[in-house]
Amino acid sequence: MSQGSRGNRRGADSRIFRSAARCRETMPRPRKRLAGPAGQDKKGPAGKRMKTKNPGEASTRAENSSPQKTSTLKECEKNLSRYWLMKSEPESRLEKGVDVKFGIEDLKAQPKQTACWDGVRNYQARNFLRAMKLEEEAFFYHSNCKEPGIAGLVKIVKEAYPDHTQFEKSNPYYDPSSKKDNPKWSMESPGSS
Repeated sequence: MSQGSRGNRRGADSRIFRSAARCRETMPRPRKRLAGPAGQDKKGPAGKRMKTKNPGEASTRAENSSPQKTSTLKECEKNLSRYWLMKSEPESRLEKGVDVKFGIEDLKAQPKQTACWDGVRNYQARNFLRAMKLEEEAFFYHSNCKEPGIAGLVKIVKEAYPDHTQFEKSNPYYDPSSKKDNPKWSMESPGSS
């Protein structure tokens, strides 16, 4: 079993969601076309395309957008909201003898409704944690439970910093290969919105 598949307390599969319904209608969609002279389509037996010997003959490229369409695209990108997805397990699960349960109700019970998001041991999720900025919002997602789904909305109240659990030998998320002068793992602090 890989280290990242089950060793994550929270944040194993952070994803970016963008609400772009309004912009989708105005954003130009790149169209592909064959470059080079128009001519007979090269198809082989059963109507399948055959590989041509001249690579320039059948190369594809995206058509350039007009300057007006490009500015529309930039304007839509400014208006997009970015939401992260932070996974947690709200039901009890023992990891090396320690219960790693943490749900939205546990976050609400914390002082100032804020907690550190520690125990992430997946490189891609760690990179997403490091990319999260102050005041950005995230969906709090319950996974590995009877009713998985989004349980609430949280705000990032502290940007990424080294995860202290990687250095604690008694912690289920201890990583002997991580060094204090160059920590592998980060955590951050979401707060209830």
